[in-house]
Amino acid sequence: MIPVPSVKYRAHPPVHLPDRTWPDRTLTQAPRWCSVDLRDGNQALAVPMNVSQKLEMFDALVKCGFKEIEVGFPAASNTEFAFNRRLIDEKRIPEDVTIQVLVQAREDLIERTVESLIGARRVIIHLYNSTSPAQRRVVFGKTKEEIIGIARQGARLIKDRLSRLESTGTEVILQYSPESFSATEVEFAKEISEAVMEVWQPTPERKMILNLPDTVEVAMPNVYADQIEWMCRNIKNRDSLVISLHTHNDRGTGVAATELGLLAGADRVEGTLFGNGERTGNLDIVTVAMNCYMHGIAPGLDFSNINALADMYHRTTGMTVPPRQPYAGELVFTAFSGSHQDAIKKGLAERDAGKGPEHWDVPYLTIDPSDLGREYREVIRVNSQSGKGGVAFMLESEFGIELPKDLQREFGPLANDAVDQLGREVSGAELKDMFWKEYVDRTSPWELRHFHADGVDGVFKSRASARHSGEEKQLTGEGNGPIAAFVKSLIEAGVPAFEVSDFKQHALSAGTGASAIAYLKITGPGGRTRWGAGVDTNIELASIKAVLSALNRLGA
Repeated sequence: MIPVPSVKYRAHPPVHLPDRTWPDRTLTQAPRWCSVDLRDGNQALAVPMNVSQKLEMFDALVKCGFKEIEVGFPAASNTEFAFNRRLIDEKRIPEDVTIQVLVQAREDLIERTVESLIGARRVIIHLYNSTSPAQRRVVFGKTKEEIIGIARQGARLIKDRLSRLESTGTEVILQYSPESFSATEVEFAKEISEAVMEVWQPTPERKMILNLPDTVEVAMPNVYADQIEWMCRNIKNRDSLVISLHTHNDRGTGVAATELGLLAGADRVEGTLFGNGERTGNLDIVTVAMNCYMHGIAPGLDFSNINALADMYHRTTGMTVPPRQPYAGELVFTAFSGSHQDAIKKGLAERDAGKGPEHWDVPYLTIDPSDLGREYREVIRVNSQSGKGGVAFMLESEFGIELPKDLQREFGPLANDAVDQLGREVSGAELKDMFWKEYVDRTSPWELRHFHADGVDGVFKSRASARHSGEEKQLTGEGNGPIAAFVKSLIEAGVPAFEVSDFKQHALSAGTGASAIAYLKITGPGGRTRWGAGVDTNIELASIKAVLSALNRLGA
Protein backbone atom coordinates (compact mmCIF):
# COMPACT_ATOMS: atom_id res chain seq x y z
CA MET A 1 0.00 0.00 0.00
CA ILE A 2 1.27 3.49 -0.84
CA PRO A 3 1.98 5.46 2.35
CA VAL A 4 -0.17 8.45 3.14
CA PRO A 5 2.02 11.28 1.80
CA SER A 6 0.84 13.86 4.31
CA VAL A 7 2.12 11.58 7.09
CA LYS A 8 5.43 10.57 5.48
CA TYR A 9 6.39 13.84 3.76
CA ARG A 10 6.11 17.57 4.29
CA ALA A 11 6.50 20.60 2.08
CA HIS A 12 9.71 22.58 2.41
CA PRO A 13 8.98 25.75 4.37
CA PRO A 14 8.78 28.87 2.21
CA VAL A 15 10.84 32.01 2.71
CA HIS A 16 8.97 34.94 4.21
CA LEU A 17 9.40 37.51 1.44
CA PRO A 18 6.07 39.27 0.91
CA ASP A 19 7.67 42.13 -1.04
CA ARG A 20 9.62 39.88 -3.43
CA THR A 21 10.56 41.68 -6.64
CA TRP A 22 11.78 38.91 -8.94
CA PRO A 23 8.34 38.16 -10.52
CA ASP A 24 8.30 41.63 -12.09
CA ARG A 25 11.80 41.47 -13.54
CA THR A 26 12.86 40.55 -17.07
CA LEU A 27 16.18 39.05 -18.13
CA THR A 28 18.09 41.41 -20.41
CA GLN A 29 21.53 39.81 -20.48
CA ALA A 30 23.08 36.39 -20.14
CA PRO A 31 24.82 35.37 -16.91
CA ARG A 32 28.42 34.28 -16.49
CA TRP A 33 28.59 30.60 -17.36
CA CYS A 34 30.66 27.88 -15.73
CA SER A 35 30.71 24.34 -17.06
CA VAL A 36 31.00 21.65 -14.40
CA ASP A 37 30.91 18.72 -16.85
CA LEU A 38 34.42 17.58 -16.02
CA ARG A 39 33.69 17.37 -12.31
CA ASP A 40 30.00 17.22 -11.50
CA GLY A 41 29.13 15.40 -14.70
CA ASN A 42 32.15 13.12 -14.50
CA GLN A 43 31.43 11.96 -10.95
CA ALA A 44 27.97 10.82 -12.09
CA LEU A 45 29.37 8.35 -14.64
CA ALA A 46 29.56 4.62 -13.95
CA VAL A 47 32.91 4.70 -15.73
CA PRO A 48 34.53 8.13 -15.20
CA MET A 49 36.27 9.79 -18.11
CA ASN A 50 39.95 9.08 -18.62
CA VAL A 51 42.46 11.86 -19.27
CA SER A 52 42.15 11.74 -23.08
CA GLN A 53 38.35 11.90 -22.89
CA LYS A 54 38.52 14.80 -20.45
CA LEU A 55 40.91 16.62 -22.77
CA GLU A 56 38.52 16.17 -25.70
CA MET A 57 35.63 17.53 -23.66
CA PHE A 58 37.71 20.42 -22.33
CA ASP A 59 38.62 21.47 -25.88
CA ALA A 60 34.96 21.22 -26.93
CA LEU A 61 33.86 23.38 -23.98
CA VAL A 62 36.45 26.00 -24.89
CA LYS A 63 35.21 25.95 -28.49
CA CYS A 64 31.66 26.54 -27.24
CA GLY A 65 32.87 29.72 -25.54
CA PHE A 66 32.99 28.76 -21.86
CA LYS A 67 35.34 31.10 -19.99
CA GLU A 68 35.07 29.27 -16.67
CA ILE A 69 35.42 25.48 -16.60
CA GLU A 70 35.50 23.36 -13.48
CA VAL A 71 38.09 20.77 -14.44
CA GLY A 72 37.77 18.43 -11.51
CA PHE A 73 38.45 17.49 -7.91
CA PRO A 74 42.26 17.15 -8.11
CA ALA A 75 42.61 15.75 -4.61
CA ALA A 76 40.13 12.95 -5.32
CA SER A 77 42.30 10.72 -7.52
CA ASN A 78 45.53 10.52 -9.49
CA THR A 79 43.57 10.83 -12.74
CA GLU A 80 42.03 14.11 -11.63
CA PHE A 81 45.39 15.46 -10.47
CA ALA A 82 47.15 14.32 -13.66
CA PHE A 83 44.52 15.97 -15.81
CA ASN A 84 45.05 19.30 -14.06
CA ARG A 85 48.79 19.11 -14.45
CA ARG A 86 48.53 18.16 -18.12
CA LEU A 87 46.29 21.15 -18.86
CA ILE A 88 48.76 23.47 -17.16
CA ASP A 89 52.08 21.90 -18.21
CA GLU A 90 51.04 21.54 -21.86
CA LYS A 91 49.61 25.09 -21.85
CA ARG A 92 46.26 23.87 -23.17
CA ILE A 93 44.27 26.54 -21.31
CA PRO A 94 43.54 29.64 -23.44
CA GLU A 95 44.45 32.97 -21.84
CA ASP A 96 40.81 34.01 -21.51
CA VAL A 97 39.72 30.76 -19.81
CA THR A 98 39.75 30.23 -16.05
CA ILE A 99 39.87 26.72 -14.64
CA GLN A 100 37.99 25.90 -11.47
CA VAL A 101 38.72 23.14 -8.94
CA LEU A 102 36.59 21.82 -6.11
CA VAL A 103 37.82 20.97 -2.64
CA GLN A 104 36.36 20.14 0.74
CA ALA A 105 37.36 21.96 3.92
CA ARG A 106 40.16 19.51 4.81
CA GLU A 107 43.84 20.41 5.03
CA ASP A 108 45.22 17.39 3.18
CA LEU A 109 42.79 17.89 0.29
CA ILE A 110 43.48 21.63 0.14
CA GLU A 111 47.24 21.03 0.06
CA ARG A 112 46.94 18.56 -2.81
CA THR A 113 44.62 20.93 -4.67
CA VAL A 114 47.06 23.82 -4.43
CA GLU A 115 49.86 21.58 -5.73
CA SER A 116 47.74 20.73 -8.76
CA LEU A 117 47.38 24.42 -9.68
CA ILE A 118 50.98 25.67 -9.54
CA GLY A 119 51.87 27.39 -12.81
CA ALA A 120 48.29 28.07 -13.92
CA ARG A 121 47.49 31.58 -15.14
CA ARG A 122 44.05 32.07 -13.54
CA VAL A 123 42.12 29.71 -11.29
CA ILE A 124 39.01 29.50 -9.13
CA ILE A 125 39.37 27.52 -5.91
CA HIS A 126 35.95 26.31 -4.92
CA LEU A 127 35.56 25.45 -1.23
CA TYR A 128 32.42 23.79 0.10
CA ASN A 129 30.92 22.12 3.12
CA SER A 130 27.41 20.85 3.77
CA THR A 131 25.04 22.99 5.81
CA SER A 132 21.50 21.57 5.80
CA PRO A 133 19.85 20.24 8.97
CA ALA A 134 19.90 16.68 7.60
CA GLN A 135 23.62 16.90 6.77
CA ARG A 136 24.44 18.45 10.13
CA ARG A 137 22.48 15.76 11.96
CA VAL A 138 23.09 12.61 9.91
CA VAL A 139 26.53 13.04 8.30
CA PHE A 140 28.48 15.25 10.69
CA GLY A 141 26.66 15.10 13.99
CA LYS A 142 27.68 18.71 14.60
CA THR A 143 26.06 21.91 15.74
CA LYS A 144 25.67 25.01 13.59
CA GLU A 145 28.66 26.59 15.33
CA GLU A 146 30.83 23.56 14.59
CA ILE A 147 29.78 23.56 10.92
CA ILE A 148 30.71 27.25 10.71
CA GLY A 149 34.05 26.35 12.27
CA ILE A 150 34.70 23.83 9.48
CA ALA A 151 33.99 26.46 6.82
CA ARG A 152 36.08 29.10 8.51
CA GLN A 153 39.02 26.72 8.98
CA GLY A 154 38.89 25.63 5.33
CA ALA A 155 38.84 29.27 4.22
CA ARG A 156 41.92 30.01 6.34
CA LEU A 157 43.81 26.98 5.03
CA ILE A 158 43.25 28.16 1.48
CA LYS A 159 44.10 31.77 2.27
CA ASP A 160 47.37 30.70 3.92
CA ARG A 161 48.46 28.99 0.69
CA LEU A 162 47.54 31.72 -1.77
CA SER A 163 51.03 33.20 -1.69
CA ARG A 164 52.47 29.97 -3.12
CA LEU A 165 50.27 30.37 -6.19
CA GLU A 166 50.42 34.13 -6.52
CA SER A 167 54.22 34.16 -6.28
CA THR A 168 54.36 32.18 -9.54
CA GLY A 169 51.96 34.55 -11.30
CA THR A 170 48.71 32.70 -10.69
CA GLU A 171 45.62 34.86 -10.23
CA VAL A 172 43.26 33.23 -7.76
CA ILE A 173 39.51 33.75 -7.42
CA LEU A 174 37.89 32.27 -4.33
CA GLN A 175 34.51 30.56 -4.32
CA TYR A 176 32.47 29.19 -1.46
CA SER A 177 29.37 26.96 -1.51
CA PRO A 178 27.18 26.21 1.47
CA GLU A 179 26.37 22.82 -0.02
CA SER A 180 22.69 21.84 0.20
CA PHE A 181 21.88 25.55 0.38
CA SER A 182 18.35 24.94 -0.90
CA ALA A 183 17.59 22.77 2.14
CA THR A 184 19.37 25.10 4.59
CA GLU A 185 17.74 27.80 6.68
CA VAL A 186 18.47 31.06 4.84
CA GLU A 187 19.56 32.74 8.08
CA PHE A 188 22.18 30.03 8.66
CA ALA A 189 23.31 30.09 5.02
CA LYS A 190 23.87 33.82 5.42
CA GLU A 191 25.75 33.35 8.69
CA ILE A 192 28.16 30.71 7.41
CA SER A 193 28.76 32.57 4.13
CA GLU A 194 29.61 35.75 6.02
CA ALA A 195 32.00 33.77 8.22
CA VAL A 196 33.93 32.72 5.11
CA MET A 197 33.79 36.30 3.80
CA GLU A 198 35.39 37.53 7.04
CA VAL A 199 38.37 35.27 6.34
CA TRP A 200 38.71 36.00 2.62
CA GLN A 201 37.84 39.71 2.79
CA PRO A 202 36.41 40.19 -0.72
CA THR A 203 36.08 43.71 -2.14
CA PRO A 204 34.17 45.21 -5.06
CA GLU A 205 37.47 45.21 -6.96
CA ARG A 206 38.33 41.64 -6.00
CA LYS A 207 35.08 39.78 -5.59
CA MET A 208 34.59 36.25 -4.35
CA ILE A 209 32.00 33.89 -5.80
CA LEU A 210 29.24 32.82 -3.45
CA ASN A 211 27.67 29.76 -4.99
CA LEU A 212 24.19 28.94 -3.65
CA PRO A 213 23.42 25.44 -4.89
CA ASP A 214 20.06 23.80 -5.27
CA THR A 215 21.99 20.62 -4.47
CA VAL A 216 18.80 18.65 -4.00
CA GLU A 217 15.57 20.15 -5.28
CA VAL A 218 13.28 20.17 -2.25
CA ALA A 219 10.79 22.86 -3.23
CA MET A 220 9.12 24.54 -6.17
CA PRO A 221 11.41 26.83 -8.17
CA ASN A 222 9.74 29.98 -6.87
CA VAL A 223 10.93 29.05 -3.35
CA TYR A 224 14.51 28.82 -4.63
CA ALA A 225 14.09 32.24 -6.24
CA ASP A 226 12.89 33.63 -2.90
CA GLN A 227 15.95 32.13 -1.21
CA ILE A 228 18.24 33.80 -3.75
CA GLU A 229 16.54 37.18 -3.48
CA TRP A 230 16.58 36.97 0.33
CA MET A 231 20.34 36.28 0.29
CA CYS A 232 21.03 39.05 -2.22
CA ARG A 233 19.12 41.52 -0.03
CA ASN A 234 20.42 40.49 3.36
CA ILE A 235 24.00 39.34 3.02
CA LYS A 236 26.59 41.96 3.85
CA ASN A 237 28.82 43.49 1.19
CA ARG A 238 26.72 42.22 -1.71
CA ASP A 239 28.79 44.38 -4.06
CA SER A 240 31.83 42.26 -3.20
CA LEU A 241 30.14 39.06 -4.30
CA VAL A 242 29.31 37.22 -7.50
CA ILE A 243 26.17 35.26 -6.67
CA SER A 244 26.25 31.94 -8.47
CA LEU A 245 23.59 29.28 -9.06
CA HIS A 246 24.10 25.53 -9.26
CA THR A 247 20.80 23.68 -9.64
CA HIS A 248 19.98 20.01 -9.86
CA ASN A 249 16.89 18.43 -11.33
CA ASP A 250 15.35 16.20 -8.67
CA ARG A 251 11.88 17.69 -9.21
CA GLY A 252 12.43 18.23 -12.94
CA THR A 253 12.58 22.02 -12.54
CA GLY A 254 16.31 22.73 -12.64
CA VAL A 255 15.98 25.04 -15.64
CA ALA A 256 13.02 26.89 -14.11
CA ALA A 257 14.85 27.29 -10.78
CA THR A 258 17.89 28.72 -12.56
CA GLU A 259 15.91 31.21 -14.63
CA LEU A 260 13.93 32.38 -11.61
CA GLY A 261 17.16 32.57 -9.61
CA LEU A 262 18.60 34.89 -12.25
CA LEU A 263 15.52 37.08 -11.98
CA ALA A 264 16.09 37.07 -8.22
CA GLY A 265 19.51 38.66 -8.61
CA ALA A 266 22.10 35.96 -9.36
CA ASP A 267 25.02 36.75 -11.67
CA ARG A 268 26.43 33.37 -12.64
CA VAL A 269 25.27 29.87 -13.56
CA GLU A 270 26.99 26.51 -13.20
CA GLY A 271 25.72 23.55 -15.21
CA THR A 272 26.53 20.73 -17.58
CA LEU A 273 25.95 19.92 -21.23
CA PHE A 274 22.57 18.23 -21.60
CA GLY A 275 22.10 18.07 -17.82
CA ASN A 276 24.45 15.18 -16.99
CA GLY A 277 24.95 14.80 -13.24
CA GLU A 278 24.15 12.89 -10.08
CA ARG A 279 20.64 11.44 -9.60
CA THR A 280 18.33 13.22 -12.06
CA GLY A 281 21.15 15.45 -13.25
CA ASN A 282 22.48 18.96 -13.13
CA LEU A 283 21.07 21.97 -14.86
CA ASP A 284 21.18 21.60 -18.65
CA ILE A 285 23.24 24.66 -19.49
CA VAL A 286 22.45 24.29 -23.21
CA THR A 287 18.76 24.77 -22.49
CA VAL A 288 19.19 27.92 -20.41
CA ALA A 289 21.62 29.44 -22.93
CA MET A 290 19.31 28.72 -25.85
CA ASN A 291 16.33 30.02 -23.88
CA CYS A 292 18.24 33.31 -23.66
CA TYR A 293 18.95 33.13 -27.38
CA MET A 294 15.30 32.61 -28.36
CA HIS A 295 14.41 35.73 -26.34
CA GLY A 296 16.89 37.83 -28.29
CA ILE A 297 19.67 37.72 -25.67
CA ALA A 298 23.14 36.81 -26.88
CA PRO A 299 24.15 33.90 -24.62
CA GLY A 300 27.88 34.15 -25.23
CA LEU A 301 27.99 30.40 -25.93
CA ASP A 302 28.10 28.84 -29.38
CA PHE A 303 25.90 25.79 -29.94
CA SER A 304 25.62 26.23 -33.70
CA ASN A 305 26.78 22.65 -34.31
CA ILE A 306 24.69 20.87 -31.71
CA ASN A 307 24.89 17.47 -33.42
CA ALA A 308 28.70 17.45 -33.27
CA LEU A 309 28.55 18.49 -29.61
CA ALA A 310 26.15 15.65 -28.84
CA ASP A 311 28.47 13.20 -30.63
CA MET A 312 31.42 14.41 -28.53
CA TYR A 313 29.32 14.06 -25.38
CA HIS A 314 28.49 10.46 -26.27
CA ARG A 315 32.13 9.58 -27.04
CA THR A 316 33.51 11.04 -23.85
CA THR A 317 30.81 10.16 -21.31
CA GLY A 318 29.07 7.15 -22.84
CA MET A 319 25.80 8.99 -22.25
CA THR A 320 23.23 9.78 -24.94
CA VAL A 321 21.08 12.84 -25.52
CA PRO A 322 17.41 11.86 -25.14
CA PRO A 323 15.44 12.38 -28.37
CA ARG A 324 13.12 14.90 -26.66
CA GLN A 325 15.89 16.86 -24.89
CA PRO A 326 15.20 20.59 -25.47
CA TYR A 327 17.08 22.00 -28.48
CA ALA A 328 19.54 19.08 -28.76
CA GLY A 329 17.31 15.99 -29.02
CA GLU A 330 16.91 14.28 -32.37
CA LEU A 331 13.15 14.86 -32.44
CA VAL A 332 12.71 18.29 -30.83
CA PHE A 333 12.33 20.08 -34.16
CA THR A 334 10.39 17.21 -35.71
CA ALA A 335 6.65 17.11 -36.32
CA PHE A 336 4.75 13.92 -37.07
CA SER A 337 1.29 15.38 -36.47
CA GLY A 338 -0.46 16.42 -39.66
CA SER A 339 -1.80 19.72 -38.32
CA HIS A 340 1.62 20.65 -36.92
CA GLN A 341 3.29 19.77 -40.21
CA ASP A 342 0.88 21.91 -42.17
CA ALA A 343 1.44 24.92 -39.90
CA ILE A 344 5.23 24.53 -40.00
CA LYS A 345 5.24 24.16 -43.78
CA LYS A 346 3.16 27.31 -44.22
CA GLY A 347 5.26 29.24 -41.70
CA LEU A 348 8.51 28.33 -43.44
CA ALA A 349 7.01 29.18 -46.83
CA GLU A 350 5.91 32.60 -45.51
CA ARG A 351 9.41 33.29 -44.25
CA ASP A 352 11.07 32.12 -47.48
CA ALA A 353 8.80 34.49 -49.39
CA GLY A 354 9.90 37.42 -47.22
CA LYS A 355 6.42 37.88 -45.80
CA GLY A 356 5.25 38.00 -42.21
CA PRO A 357 7.06 39.62 -39.25
CA GLU A 358 10.77 40.43 -39.31
CA HIS A 359 11.43 38.36 -36.20
CA TRP A 360 11.18 34.57 -36.12
CA ASP A 361 7.55 33.50 -35.75
CA VAL A 362 7.03 30.04 -37.24
CA PRO A 363 4.33 27.87 -35.66
CA TYR A 364 5.67 25.09 -33.41
CA LEU A 365 9.33 26.10 -33.94
CA THR A 366 10.64 28.28 -31.11
CA ILE A 367 13.89 28.95 -32.97
CA ASP A 368 15.30 28.41 -36.43
CA PRO A 369 16.73 24.84 -36.44
CA SER A 370 19.54 26.00 -38.74
CA ASP A 371 20.88 28.17 -35.90
CA LEU A 372 21.83 24.91 -34.21
CA GLY A 373 23.21 23.36 -37.37
CA ARG A 374 20.07 21.31 -37.93
CA GLU A 375 18.54 20.93 -41.40
CA TYR A 376 14.96 21.72 -42.34
CA ARG A 377 14.55 18.20 -43.65
CA GLU A 378 14.73 17.06 -40.02
CA VAL A 379 11.78 19.25 -39.08
CA ILE A 380 9.01 17.17 -40.66
CA ARG A 381 9.04 13.39 -40.60
CA VAL A 382 6.27 11.05 -41.58
CA ASN A 383 4.47 8.26 -39.77
CA SER A 384 0.84 7.17 -39.56
CA GLN A 385 -0.03 10.31 -37.57
CA SER A 386 1.14 12.61 -40.34
CA GLY A 387 -1.01 14.44 -42.83
CA LYS A 388 -0.80 15.67 -46.37
CA GLY A 389 1.34 18.64 -45.36
CA GLY A 390 4.12 16.46 -43.95
CA VAL A 391 4.08 14.16 -46.97
CA ALA A 392 4.22 17.13 -49.34
CA PHE A 393 6.97 18.87 -47.36
CA MET A 394 9.21 15.83 -47.38
CA LEU A 395 8.77 15.20 -51.11
CA GLU A 396 9.48 18.83 -51.90
CA SER A 397 12.41 19.35 -49.50
CA GLU A 398 14.20 16.15 -50.46
CA PHE A 399 13.30 15.67 -54.12
CA GLY A 400 11.85 18.94 -55.41
CA ILE A 401 8.45 17.32 -56.01
CA GLU A 402 5.96 20.18 -55.58
CA LEU A 403 2.56 18.54 -55.33
CA PRO A 404 -0.44 20.77 -56.11
CA LYS A 405 -2.70 21.35 -53.10
CA ASP A 406 -5.51 19.19 -54.45
CA LEU A 407 -3.09 16.37 -55.28
CA GLN A 408 -1.77 16.59 -51.71
CA ARG A 409 -5.29 15.95 -50.48
CA GLU A 410 -5.56 12.91 -52.74
CA PHE A 411 -2.14 11.36 -52.11
CA GLY A 412 -1.86 12.18 -48.38
CA PRO A 413 -4.45 9.63 -47.19
CA LEU A 414 -3.08 6.99 -49.59
CA ALA A 415 0.42 7.48 -48.19
CA ASN A 416 -0.82 7.44 -44.61
CA ASP A 417 -2.65 4.17 -45.17
CA ALA A 418 0.53 2.62 -46.54
CA VAL A 419 2.58 3.97 -43.62
CA ASP A 420 -0.01 2.72 -41.15
CA GLN A 421 0.34 -0.79 -42.55
CA LEU A 422 4.12 -0.58 -42.12
CA GLY A 423 3.67 0.54 -38.50
CA ARG A 424 6.73 2.78 -38.45
CA GLU A 425 8.24 6.05 -39.60
CA VAL A 426 9.12 6.22 -43.30
CA SER A 427 11.91 8.01 -45.10
CA GLY A 428 11.62 10.51 -47.91
CA ALA A 429 12.87 7.89 -50.36
CA GLU A 430 10.10 5.51 -49.29
CA LEU A 431 7.50 8.24 -49.75
CA LYS A 432 8.86 8.98 -53.21
CA ASP A 433 8.63 5.27 -54.07
CA MET A 434 5.01 5.26 -52.89
CA PHE A 435 4.22 8.25 -55.10
CA TRP A 436 5.97 6.76 -58.11
CA LYS A 437 4.14 3.45 -57.66
CA GLU A 438 0.75 5.12 -57.31
CA TYR A 439 1.14 7.74 -60.07
CA VAL A 440 4.27 7.78 -62.23
CA ASP A 441 4.65 4.03 -62.81
CA ARG A 442 0.95 3.41 -63.54
CA THR A 443 1.18 1.76 -66.98
CA SER A 444 -1.93 -0.41 -66.95
CA PRO A 445 -4.21 -0.58 -68.77
CA TRP A 446 -2.71 2.32 -70.80
CA GLU A 447 1.02 2.59 -71.63
CA LEU A 448 2.45 5.22 -73.96
CA ARG A 449 4.71 3.95 -76.75
CA HIS A 450 5.15 7.05 -78.91
CA PHE A 451 3.84 10.60 -79.13
CA HIS A 452 4.32 13.50 -81.52
CA ALA A 453 2.38 16.74 -82.00
CA ASP A 454 2.62 19.61 -84.47
CA GLY A 455 0.84 22.96 -84.23
CA VAL A 456 -0.02 25.69 -86.70
CA ASP A 457 -2.01 28.82 -85.83
CA GLY A 458 -3.04 27.38 -82.46
CA VAL A 459 -4.31 24.08 -83.87
CA PHE A 460 -2.35 21.00 -82.85
CA LYS A 461 -2.50 17.55 -84.38
CA SER A 462 -1.17 14.61 -82.39
CA ARG A 463 -0.08 11.16 -83.43
CA ALA A 464 0.54 8.55 -80.79
CA SER A 465 0.79 4.86 -80.25
CA ALA A 466 -0.16 3.25 -76.97
CA ARG A 467 -0.71 -0.20 -75.58
CA HIS A 468 -4.09 -0.83 -73.95
CA SER A 469 -4.49 -4.12 -72.06
CA GLY A 470 -1.77 -5.61 -74.27
CA GLU A 471 -3.28 -4.35 -77.54
CA GLU A 472 -1.43 -1.78 -79.65
CA LYS A 473 -3.53 1.25 -80.58
CA GLN A 474 -2.83 4.14 -82.97
CA LEU A 475 -4.24 7.44 -81.77
CA THR A 476 -4.72 10.66 -83.68
CA GLY A 477 -6.46 13.82 -82.54
CA GLU A 478 -6.73 17.54 -82.90
CA GLY A 479 -7.00 20.33 -80.28
CA ASN A 480 -5.73 23.70 -79.19
CA GLY A 481 -2.63 22.16 -77.63
CA PRO A 482 -0.76 18.85 -77.44
CA ILE A 483 -2.67 17.70 -74.33
CA ALA A 484 -6.06 18.66 -75.80
CA ALA A 485 -5.22 16.88 -79.06
CA PHE A 486 -4.16 13.73 -77.18
CA VAL A 487 -7.31 13.76 -75.02
CA LYS A 488 -9.42 14.07 -78.18
CA SER A 489 -7.60 11.11 -79.74
CA LEU A 490 -8.34 8.93 -76.71
CA ILE A 491 -12.02 9.83 -76.70
CA GLU A 492 -12.24 9.10 -80.42
CA ALA A 493 -10.66 5.71 -79.69
CA GLY A 494 -13.55 4.84 -77.41
CA VAL A 495 -12.46 6.11 -73.98
CA PRO A 496 -15.49 7.55 -72.09
CA ALA A 497 -15.48 11.32 -72.38
CA PHE A 498 -13.29 13.14 -69.85
CA GLU A 499 -11.64 16.52 -69.55
CA VAL A 500 -8.49 17.95 -68.00
CA SER A 501 -9.51 20.10 -65.04
CA ASP A 502 -6.11 20.99 -63.53
CA PHE A 503 -2.53 20.91 -64.71
CA LYS A 504 0.89 21.83 -63.32
CA GLN A 505 4.44 21.07 -64.34
CA HIS A 506 7.95 21.96 -63.20
CA ALA A 507 11.56 20.94 -63.46
CA LEU A 508 12.77 18.43 -60.93
CA SER A 509 15.78 18.98 -58.69
CA ALA A 510 18.98 17.14 -59.41
CA GLY A 511 19.27 13.55 -58.32
CA THR A 512 15.77 12.37 -59.20
CA GLY A 513 16.82 10.69 -62.45
CA ALA A 514 14.61 12.90 -64.64
CA SER A 515 14.33 16.56 -65.51
CA ALA A 516 10.60 17.35 -65.41
CA ILE A 517 7.37 16.26 -63.81
CA ALA A 518 3.78 17.00 -64.81
CA TYR A 519 0.68 16.70 -62.62
CA LEU A 520 -2.69 16.48 -64.29
CA LYS A 521 -6.22 16.08 -62.95
CA ILE A 522 -9.06 14.69 -65.08
CA THR A 523 -12.81 14.69 -64.53
CA GLY A 524 -14.61 11.72 -66.02
CA PRO A 525 -18.14 10.32 -66.19
CA GLY A 526 -20.29 11.15 -63.17
CA GLY A 527 -17.89 13.89 -62.11
CA ARG A 528 -15.30 11.40 -60.82
CA THR A 529 -11.83 12.92 -60.61
CA ARG A 530 -8.33 11.50 -60.46
CA TRP A 531 -4.83 12.93 -60.57
CA GLY A 532 -2.05 11.52 -62.66
CA ALA A 533 1.68 12.25 -62.86
CA GLY A 534 4.28 11.78 -65.53
CA VAL A 535 8.06 12.16 -65.53
CA ASP A 536 10.27 12.57 -68.58
CA THR A 537 13.25 14.51 -69.82
CA ASN A 538 10.79 16.09 -72.26
CA ILE A 539 8.15 18.18 -70.46
CA GLU A 540 5.61 17.57 -73.25
CA LEU A 541 5.97 13.81 -72.92
CA ALA A 542 5.74 14.10 -69.12
CA SER A 543 2.31 15.76 -69.49
CA ILE A 544 1.07 13.09 -71.94
CA LYS A 545 2.19 10.37 -69.53
CA ALA A 546 0.31 12.21 -66.77
CA VAL A 547 -2.90 11.94 -68.84
CA LEU A 548 -2.54 8.17 -69.08
CA SER A 549 -1.60 7.93 -65.39
CA ALA A 550 -4.84 9.70 -64.45
CA LEU A 551 -6.86 7.49 -66.82
CA ASN A 552 -5.30 4.35 -65.37
CA ARG A 553 -6.15 5.51 -61.84
CA LEU A 554 -9.69 6.35 -62.91
CA GLY A 555 -10.02 2.84 -64.29
CA ALA A 556 -10.69 3.89 -67.85
